[in-house]
Amino acid sequence: MGLALIGQLMGLTHVTTTLRESLQNVLRWVLGLVFVGAAVSKLASPNDFYQELQAYKLPLSDSLLHLTALVLPCLELVGGLMLVIGLRLRLALCGIIVLCGIFLVCTGQAWLRGLDISCGCIHLEFLGLGRRAPVAAAILESVGFAFARALLLLGAALFLLYRGPAGRLQPSHG
Repeated sequence: MGLALIGQLMGLTHVTTTLRESLQNVLRWVLGLVFVGAAVSKLASPNDFYQELQAYKLPLSDSLLHLTALVLPCLELVGGLMLVIGLRLRLALCGIIVLCGIFLVCTGQAWLRGLDISCGCIHLEFLGLGRRAPVAAAILESVGFAFARALLLLGAALFLLYRGPAGRLQPSHG
């Protein structure tokens, strides 16, 4: 039996709806904070992020990599903040989904090619984890873990877009 059906049978429809919406809000906030955190760590050291982008050995010009190193963290920051504050959720989730798709392609190709690189996603050294737990930091910054994380974040964003509050909204202007 689904949670909604059980709630209806027990007369708890409002309670189950409120619980579901609360859990979806927590997921939205966590997703937003992950993107805000990733953006802040990249913005704190844009040259390091540029060098990490170079390590992916993508067929992109140097000037495009420089532009990416500047623009990508800003897009992550804006999308993450929009999710945290609940502003134009459809637009924010669509942007996050596009970013996750890009991350999947980039980390996936690097992983398949066997590149031993830091993903560049979240600078754990910036957060202080690299010094305290270097082995954990190496695993969390690995390209394989980054691929799995991007897949998980993509799934969360798709869930929120189609099953969360944004999915229940009428088509909007954004």
